[in-house]
Amino acid sequence: MSVSTHVLDAVAGRPAAGMTVRLLDDAGEVVAAGVTDADGRCRLTEDPTAAGPHRIVFGTGEWAAGLGRETFWPEVVLTFAVREPAEHHHVPLLLSPFAYSTYRGS
Repeated sequence: MSVSTHVLDAVAGRPAAGMTVRLLDDAGEVVAAGVTDADGRCRLTEDPTAAGPHRIVFGTGEWAAGLGRETFWPEVVLTFAVREPAEHHHVPLLLSPFAYSTYRGS
């Protein structure tokens, strides 16, 4: 399974560059970590991993503080199920100070 994400800053209408992102397995172990690029994207892994629940942890609080903003979300944790380990999993995040949304991307 490969896992990637794309974080968009809904306040600025721009990519959320420089945000830390971690991929955790069902046991809470860090599988991969990275930082979003200038386009708000981060490819966490291209290697196959086990089927089952995984979590992506976004460092939203540190990122907002770096911009001099307050946020209700010190971190955002998205849990998703890997049913087919060979498939690519793209998990985007649309972020604002008091709300966020996500979906399964392609």
